Amino acid sequence: MSVHSQVKRVSVPQLMACKGQRKIAALTSYSAPFARLLDEVLDMILVGDSTAMVGYGLPNTLSITPEQMAAHAAAVVRSTSHACVIVDMPFGSYQQSPQQAFENAASMLAASGADGVKLEGGAVLADTTRFLVERGIPVLAHVGLMPQYVNTMGGFKAQGMTEESAELILKDAVAHEQAGAFGVVLEGVAEALGRRITETLAIPTIGIGASPACDGQILVTEDILGLSGSRIPKFAKQYCDVGAVIRTAVEQYANDVRTGAFPAMEHCFGVKKAGN
Repeated sequence: MSVHSQVKRVSVPQLMACKGQRKIAALTSYSAPFARLLDEVLDMILVGDSTAMVGYGLPNTLSITPEQMAAHAAAVVRSTSHACVIVDMPFGSYQQSPQQAFENAASMLAASGADGVKLEGGAVLADTTRFLVERGIPVLAHVGLMPQYVNTMGGFKAQGMTEESAELILKDAVAHEQAGAFGVVLEGVAEALGRRITETLAIPTIGIGASPACDGQILVTEDILGLSGSRIPKFAKQYCDVGAVIRTAVEQYANDVRTGAFPAMEHCFGVKKAGN
């Protein structure tokens, strides 16, 4: 019998307990290779609907389906053992009613093994958050700049830049906290607003282009690795250019193919030549 103890995954209550104690480090992942690399370092991995843009080259996040999100989340869960895995609920899968949200969320979690869901929306969706939480589904709310609202917001624009709009976003965040959300993602909001919401809420705030005062931060992994092409937000710091490394490796491979610089098959597989 193995004496090795199984590594326990970070739980939603443990993320909540980080409030006021330490910052939460989070990134996105949509595939097994990235998930394996991120797992031990991060507190949380978000299987974001941004995979529609990053993984499929689509112009926005609106067309990805619950089935696709569940498949990506399952790959991430299978490839990790430490980070808490949260999966985005895609556009149209929860806005109709709390009942619709529960059916889709329950199906996605059952199919993937993820630890909770994230949904975008203001106070109008607080009842949906409450409905899910009361039925055992942890919810990470998302307010401020909401990519699923790109058409009504007129594009990917910073939010909370006026006193009136800032008050509305604060009320959105408070409504989700009162409804039982375990945390709130603050995207693309004025720094002062991000700081104010963080100081107001008793649950963690996760910033993305918000404020360093947030209780944690999240970015799209491809953005910080130089894999997103020219579509990189101004707030995303690029830590390295993995794309350049990949291009160099592919160029070397292509050169080997074209010059025949490969070992013989019998050398690779131990096949003996005829007559030996």
